[in-house]
Amino acid sequence: MADDAPVDPHGPVRDDEAHRTEARDEHAPGSVRAAGDGRAPDQVAPHPRAGTIDPAARDAEGPVAIGPTAIGPTAIAPTAIAPTAIGTTADGGTADDCIAGDGATRCTARTRLYQDGRLALSGFPVADISEYVGRPGTTVWLDLHDPDHDDLAVLSEEFGLHPLAVEDALHPHQRAKLDRYRSHLFLSAYGLQVDPDTYAAVTGELAVLITPSALITVRKDHGLDLDAVVDRWDANPDLAGQGVGYLLYGLLDVIVDGHFDAVRTLDDAIEDLEDALFADDTATDGVQRRSFELRKTLVRTRRVVLPMREVVNGLMRRDLHVVDETMMPYFQDVYDHVLRATEWTESLRDMVTTILETHLTIQGNQLNEIMKKLTSWAAIIAVPTAITGFFGQNVPFPGSGQPWGFAISLAAIIVMGAVLYVSLKRRHWL
Repeated sequence: MADDAPVDPHGPVRDDEAHRTEARDEHAPGSVRAAGDGRAPDQVAPHPRAGTIDPAARDAEGPVAIGPTAIGPTAIAPTAIAPTAIGTTADGGTADDCIAGDGATRCTARTRLYQDGRLALSGFPVADISEYVGRPGTTVWLDLHDPDHDDLAVLSEEFGLHPLAVEDALHPHQRAKLDRYRSHLFLSAYGLQVDPDTYAAVTGELAVLITPSALITVRKDHGLDLDAVVDRWDANPDLAGQGVGYLLYGLLDVIVDGHFDAVRTLDDAIEDLEDALFADDTATDGVQRRSFELRKTLVRTRRVVLPMREVVNGLMRRDLHVVDETMMPYFQDVYDHVLRATEWTESLRDMVTTILETHLTIQGNQLNEIMKKLTSWAAIIAVPTAITGFFGQNVPFPGSGQPWGFAISLAAIIVMGAVLYVSLKRRHWL
């Protein structure tokens, strides 16, 4: 992934101040506000910025310099934020309290707005994002559940989202990763839960678009508990002044904690399997089935947990300007949990493999014990067979046809069988 994206050769890229001021003052029909006026997406008039740009003006502006501060904060004149009729100024609540009340998007949308380190609005219309985003001290959270292309199209122009980032946000089954674009970052991660009864792994895919003043989450299912994320944000109000870094930390902390809890559940299941391995009343098929189920779950868990190490490590890069000095210890703590979950997952895979190998070894030992017992009893049974076979000859022998001859043969069978049984018992074959 390159650090800098190429400049669009077909037109200049305006700076963030002109971009946000035009969206706020002109209320252009192509902005996010236009999406909430009740018209279908194909009826929205094109934004002036999306039209043809005068080549002379483009040459006058010149190329845009792309540096390490590409997603850093922008300087915009402060404007007071007044609560809307739909938005609320509650200090906390659940994720359902953040559901936006307008129809700017066809999917379910949740919004939150932080101003100067405090929660200012919750559940305000998505169409009002243009008025708030980019202002000094303002941070916006927008969550979209199972959106379509039109839902993200109304946001792409406002936030300058790259088409590839939008495509990855819409298409499911992305691997956990962190991509860097000119004006924003794209993060893909998975929430994880493990059923303690069936050992089945349940994942929830999440795409995150990170801009200097907004955090946009795109969920494709209900696998991630948003209430836990909102509670984590409300539990650390002293960090709200850190902007997007604060929201991103709370989100990643909930995701990684879910990974840790899932790995802990698998560890408990493996310990129970180890105890059942040497139990006399445990069915062999049950141990094998549970072992393979755990191994399959661990493979899926590893695919979710292992890439998070590179994702969190990439976010802590100083040239991205996402994590400042205040938030760095908190991201270090998340990174430590990621490393522990990764190492724990790897060790559990080895433990499951060891359990399978041990189970096969135990089965081999049990088979050897059975063969020893069968061989011992076969040797004991061979004694009377040999004696009766000898006395059953059709030739005369001492005692043939006499009662004392039968008594001698019977005594020989009992004595020799007893001697052989005692000898095998002392050698632990019986």
